Amino acid sequence: MLFLHETHTVAGAHEDAFEAAFRDGWMPALASTDNTRLLWFLRLAFGTGRAYQVVTITALRDGAAYEQLARRVQTGDLREWAAGVDRARHEVRGKLLFPLDWSPLQDVDLTTVPVDGRTHEPTLYMQDNAWPHEAKLDDYLEAARTHYAPSLEVRSDRSLLTLTACFQAALGAPRRREVVLWQRVDYPERLPALFTRDLPRDVRAPGTWMHDALDVRDDWESNLLRSAAWSPLS
Repeated sequence: MLFLHETHTVAGAHEDAFEAAFRDGWMPALASTDNTRLLWFLRLAFGTGRAYQVVTITALRDGAAYEQLARRVQTGDLREWAAGVDRARHEVRGKLLFPLDWSPLQDVDLTTVPVDGRTHEPTLYMQDNAWPHEAKLDDYLEAARTHYAPSLEVRSDRSLLTLTACFQAALGAPRRREVVLWQRVDYPERLPALFTRDLPRDVRAPGTWMHDALDVRDDWESNLLRSAAWSPLS
């Protein structure tokens, strides 16, 4: 399974129209086949980055499903839809992602993904994009599997995140050495402590992920994303 990850810079005056285009256009259009579905529609939380950023993640059964969808956008029934969306945004940056073989999210039963716009409470996600050192991609992936993922499974009074998925950029992505950690924020009320004070020394000590991961990467970025109330997956 492939996942199409797109980051949209939306025109502020057309924010509602952009959202409606995905809710009322993209989501049901993908549901016309059994090999594509919109999974997430999320906004970057205000105050945490560039204004009017939206992230969408679309599931594709395989490469053939990607080609079929790309042709629908290029020359088919979604061409007009795409032109309308372009009028509501400044730019879009996309990449195909593969789930790592140890990612909690592997496959999606596309037939069970809601496509009717039903609503739910929004969910907050922390998306970490990591770019390992040169020639250290495999080392980073192994360290994430054996060190980072287990550290989140150890529940404690300081737990904040649950690792929902771990993706690797597919061939042809703008940056080959890119890993995306997709994490649900379980306790949003604990975020202010993360923002208003330094990390405790014991969190950065040898043996911790924050310390040991420096051997394989020191270039990474975190974003807080909030799912829309109608996003197929919360």
